[in-house]
Amino acid sequence: MSRFYCFLYLNFVLLQACQAQTTKIISQVKVDITDATTLADIEIFEITYWSDGLKIEAFAAMPKKEGKYPTIIFNRGGNRDFGALSLRGGNRTYPAIYGFAPFAKAGYVVIGCNYRGGGKSEGQDEFGGKDINDVLNLIEALKEIPKADTDKIGMYGWSRGGMMTYLALTKTDKIKAAAVGGAPTDKTIIDRPNMETNVYAELIPNYWENKEAELKKRSAVFWADKFPKDVPLLIMHGNSDWRVKSTHSLKLALELEKHRIPYRLKIFDGADHGIKQYRSEVNEDVIFWFNRFLKRVEKLPNMAFHGN
Repeated sequence: MSRFYCFLYLNFVLLQACQAQTTKIISQVKVDITDATTLADIEIFEITYWSDGLKIEAFAAMPKKEGKYPTIIFNRGGNRDFGALSLRGGNRTYPAIYGFAPFAKAGYVVIGCNYRGGGKSEGQDEFGGKDINDVLNLIEALKEIPKADTDKIGMYGWSRGGMMTYLALTKTDKIKAAAVGGAPTDKTIIDRPNMETNVYAELIPNYWENKEAELKKRSAVFWADKFPKDVPLLIMHGNSDWRVKSTHSLKLALELEKHRIPYRLKIFDGADHGIKQYRSEVNEDVIFWFNRFLKRVEKLPNMAFHGN
């Protein structure tokens, strides 16, 4: 390579690095949803932002009305393209428009990403490894969304997204309230061998060499003492969930009890992994939870033993 072209290349690399340092969002494109009449009072955006030098795809929904709104970071389930966020869903993906709409209509900015290696996101999914940075970097990206009140951030995760939420709570103090559904909390118990061979072994670095240590890193029951005591947590699970048994949430609740972490546990009778049988109730519960601790900024529950 000639000195001239080497000089140009180095300048290009420096420019990219500077851009990554000064801004998180690379592009923010408003999506036309005029065909969805029930969504007339909200707007949807497809966003690309930087995370560890990777371009990460995200979607956001928010009220059309000007103002500052509390924010919910949504952590999707699945891995790679299975369960990935897409605009309208289909092909085993999660529909951002209709999944985010109830919360945007309730007065929130909702944003969620496809972790690295999923959807249009660059990089390699590590199923709770370095990809947790894609969630944490969304907090920085929110600063560039005018309607997002970055002093009032909640986090909501489902299934693998619940695991990501648990991890995030130990790595940032920016989250004021959290909710999870159908989340695994002890991955050292493997009751679905195909998950180990087709997901864990393929995605988690050095899995077979460090199996126990890597699984414990992703299992909240082993580090529940690291959860912040000022972030109220809503835990939901269906007790007919075959993908992630409700005992995962029950075991975590016992650990949270030991450490007096504020939480509410709700088990839905006969519900599956997505608690689809009670979807309206789930949405109401989550909105009520975030209204309490993000909108109204209610006093935290008294976790000291008290009363008559």
